[in-house]
Amino acid sequence: MSSAAPPARERRILLGILFICLSGAIFPVMNGLVKLLGASYESTQIVWARTLGHLIFMVALFAPTSGLTGLLRTTKLPWQIGRGALLLLSTLCFFSAVQFVPLAKAASISFTSPLIVTILAVPLLGERIGLHRLLAVLVGLVGVLIVIRPGSEVFQWASLLILCSSACYGLYQILTRQVAGHDSPETSVVYSALVGTIMTSLAVPFFWTTPASLQDIAILASLGIFGGLGHYCVARAMTYGPANVLSPFQYFQLIGSVIVGYLMFSEMPDFFTWLGSAVIIASGLFIGWLESRRRPAAAI
Repeated sequence: MSSAAPPARERRILLGILFICLSGAIFPVMNGLVKLLGASYESTQIVWARTLGHLIFMVALFAPTSGLTGLLRTTKLPWQIGRGALLLLSTLCFFSAVQFVPLAKAASISFTSPLIVTILAVPLLGERIGLHRLLAVLVGLVGVLIVIRPGSEVFQWASLLILCSSACYGLYQILTRQVAGHDSPETSVVYSALVGTIMTSLAVPFFWTTPASLQDIAILASLGIFGGLGHYCVARAMTYGPANVLSPFQYFQLIGSVIVGYLMFSEMPDFFTWLGSAVIIASGLFIGWLESRRRPAAAI
């Protein structure tokens, strides 16, 4: 007896989950390539290649339908510049740190962004945090301490750079919420890449190393493609299902980071990295569940 086909809404959510999981596979590959390039090139040059490639990809994707003028039209230019600068700083911190930190460890620490957004939303958006959300944030921070283990012989200063990256990304998300009602998502995505490209283009001549081979050129060029595809998959997923349903599947990136780290660098997370990651993810999922109760998702 054949089973009935799932309803359209259910199929759309499953498609959204697929796109989220695809992003969780794409981003670790990009981070692995960044770690590979870090042995020969400065982080500024790598970030420049990443942002320029991302900008070209986004313009090529959206300009045919929106037009270049339409993409750049904004009513919140200072906020868009601020968003781009924060995303650039977040990327620069992460790319600088990933050269010294295993990919899975870097991914697990970066999962603190939802916790940081929860904290920053209080002074910046006037939101109330509530006791349960506060406890979840504190539990998540305990998970971070388990992963980085400050004061122990396995502590790496680069872990603090990843926390800085997460904080900048949290601020970036806050500003993204602020401009969401004024500018289109396409405009915001393009400005995120445009600001980073302009800033790094001014700095990259001071850090430039001529690529040693065609393979290095190809890898540098691929960073923007992987980053653009990853962000596109996340954006596409959110059109198929509510954020509170799909967001937990972003943690699939940890599995992708473990696989890429093992295949490319023979890295394998230790027990404390797995334990701390579980604590961080659990606290993030709990906050997401509280958000879904407070703001029920609209039916698709």
